[in-house]
Amino acid sequence: MFLTLLAVTFLIALATAAAVVQLFRGSATKILQRVVSEELAFAWRRYLSFALYIVGISGGVRIWDLEKYITPRTGDTDAISLNTDRWVLEVYRTLIGTLQGTAWVLLVFLVFALIAYVITRGFELRRSDKT
Repeated sequence: MFLTLLAVTFLIALATAAAVVQLFRGSATKILQRVVSEELAFAWRRYLSFALYIVGISGGVRIWDLEKYITPRTGDTDAISLNTDRWVLEVYRTLIGTLQGTAWVLLVFLVFALIAYVITRGFELRRSDKT
């Protein structure tokens, strides 16, 4: 039962991360093309997608939290049993953890892209003032 839960949470986290990557692919490409050259934008978008997958899956599949289903509690001989309520709770935690992790990656990306845009725009204005 534990292995099934692990596989299900992994697949849910993977699907959720894939949906986030698809949802933000266009806007990330446009931001990167504005900040860096088009040749670099493809590679950077690919790296951003990789980071979204890794952080999303690791945020959604929390191995240390799932250990409670195979490790007996202190003083008990049995581990916590997996019933329907716990399945629903774990699926919900997986979704929220995946979305939370990807949201942080996108927030950090946006902050650095905004800083890069301001710097790039400043250089463009300075260059146009000289001509």
